[in-house]
Amino acid sequence: MTTKPPLLMYAALLFCFGVAMYLFGVALGVARYLLGLNGWLHPIDQTIVWYSGIPVTIGVALALLDLFVLLSHKRPDQPIRVDPVADKRVTVALTAFNDEKSVGEAVRDFRSSPFVRSVIVVSNASTDDTMRVAAEAGADTVDEPRQGYGHCVYRCFKEALARNDSELIVLCEGDMTFRAADIEKLLAYAPHADIVNGTRTVERLRAHTTQLTTFMVYGNLFVGKLLEAKHLGRATLTDVGTTYKLCRRDALAALLPHLDPAVNLEFNPHFLDRALEYGLTVVECPVTFHPRWGKSKGGNVNNRRALTVGVRMMIGIATNWKRAK
Repeated sequence: MTTKPPLLMYAALLFCFGVAMYLFGVALGVARYLLGLNGWLHPIDQTIVWYSGIPVTIGVALALLDLFVLLSHKRPDQPIRVDPVADKRVTVALTAFNDEKSVGEAVRDFRSSPFVRSVIVVSNASTDDTMRVAAEAGADTVDEPRQGYGHCVYRCFKEALARNDSELIVLCEGDMTFRAADIEKLLAYAPHADIVNGTRTVERLRAHTTQLTTFMVYGNLFVGKLLEAKHLGRATLTDVGTTYKLCRRDALAALLPHLDPAVNLEFNPHFLDRALEYGLTVVECPVTFHPRWGKSKGGNVNNRRALTVGVRMMIGIATNWKRAK
């Protein structure tokens, strides 16, 4: 378990807080003239702008300390990992919630892959025919009655580990945003990692119109870099919201007791945070991202909801997920 202080993460938060204070002060300055409240608001505005420099300065100092003094002690002094996988056939576990329109095609897509041994669909208390459609398409179906994305993913991991038929486990969704063809890409990175995390941030690998708006792409990138700063020297992260990932069985079994299924839409960064905290190797892999079949029910419903989920992700990362317990 890693215990080194995440100074760069604190630096990023302090810097952003200071900049936000300064911009608020500038906006207040405009308002005080427009509303004729200069006499009353001027000292308040001046104080905000003046003191905004304190968190910015502290943030810059912490960032320089972490990057130029402590990084050499944080970055693992290890050779590049090369641990070939003998059996490249995987167990695929798909999350689903009222996905009867897409889950059947998703199951058939993954079952058609030469790298897939079996497909499990975990329905998160769906009220439509998700389980029937998935079963007819050839998946093993399980119902998780506790609603929440974290509960659904956690159940996916438990079911995949219980099957004990593959060294590698792939987590994905049953909404057709991801495709089985990318498993081969994930497998290419498997010798180098315990967890291969798919990233949707590579242009030309994202369809022109998806539920992932430009705001979400860059917001997701910001949260990814915040988590990367927390575990400086341990991983490169550009997409913490993706649900497409490959895990080694032994690593996942060791990590599972440290995960909190009560964490809802923020479960993916929680998963990566815990993985890095307990010393697992995480590597990103670009994957394709396609339009969703059916209506989104997660954090990508709209930009406002995405902002709320993103803020909760940052709070979870900064507080080590204490609010979720």
